[in-house]
Amino acid sequence: MTELRVIHVDMDAFYAAVEQRDNPLYKDKPVIVGGDPNGRGVVSTASYEARKFGIHSAMSCKRAAELCPVAIFLPVNMDKYKNESRKIHAIFRKYTPIIEPISIDEAFLEVKEGNAVEIARRIKEDIYQCTRLTASVGVSYNKFLAKLASDMKKPDGFTVITPDDVQRILPELPIRKIWGVGEKTEKELNNIGIFTVRDLLQYDHEFLLRNWGRRAHELIQLCQGIDYSPVQVEQEVKSMGEETTLEEDTRDLNVLRKYLKVFSQAISDRMYNKGIKCRTITVKIKYNDFKVITRGTTLDRATDSPHILYKYSSDILSCRVPLIKPIRLIGLQVSNLVYPHDPVQITFL
Repeated sequence: MTELRVIHVDMDAFYAAVEQRDNPLYKDKPVIVGGDPNGRGVVSTASYEARKFGIHSAMSCKRAAELCPVAIFLPVNMDKYKNESRKIHAIFRKYTPIIEPISIDEAFLEVKEGNAVEIARRIKEDIYQCTRLTASVGVSYNKFLAKLASDMKKPDGFTVITPDDVQRILPELPIRKIWGVGEKTEKELNNIGIFTVRDLLQYDHEFLLRNWGRRAHELIQLCQGIDYSPVQVEQEVKSMGEETTLEEDTRDLNVLRKYLKVFSQAISDRMYNKGIKCRTITVKIKYNDFKVITRGTTLDRATDSPHILYKYSSDILSCRVPLIKPIRLIGLQVSNLVYPHDPVQITFL
């Protein structure tokens, strides 16, 4: 499909932008939302002024304070951010029912009727008029390219990638820009001489397929601008989760907890956007010898609270995961999901 039908909307430094909007003293200042610079908190969102100092999400607040001593640190005010998210999603629904929320501040949309480029412009303008917040918007003929487009001119960007643009834009991109290429995969590709999309396209594809299998096939397709994944309207899922392969294997509980905190917030946002809660929380660990273990717990009452997710996952990590070997991957999953239309179990005392 080469019609321009897919829109990706990504709010700019969402939490920090809300705080800057609401307090004139924070305007044009390095604002960090997420925790106490003297504690063990991590950065949830950094304003663009703070990002100039090298500060990014999931960085420890202590390190962020070292990089930018004049930064303004603020606690997460999730109720306020969720209220803004509701307004933004109401705008989406004015234009299309085909909406795939990615997080509290990001979504894919598919437009079946009308000019998607003009609709995307109206969405961007409506968001600003309604919230006084900026969004970066990308439009293309598939999700990968729409997401790529929205990232190209941040903040407050608007980019369209047409089929004719693909051959001009993609080859020069760093390979890290391709979906699914994280730090570890990037290093593996760099080690065999692949630094850009052009490098991968010109590499021996049989070698890549032999060594990376299906993942190589997906990377080759993405580098050619091919992505068949549909914009998925909210649907009942049985579980959701986040995981990452660590840059360095570790047994440091503080480092591992940092990831669980970030995962807890991300999963909480996704549950909120779908109107669901969970009852089961599971921590996944892969050791450096590739052995995988999972440990979980089931709650008495369903939740979508990031604080509860973090508390229980942190307890599982501390008490039930033996740190006998360095860990190379950590993940958090929620399941036993409860949807708004599910019957409520009544207990008679």
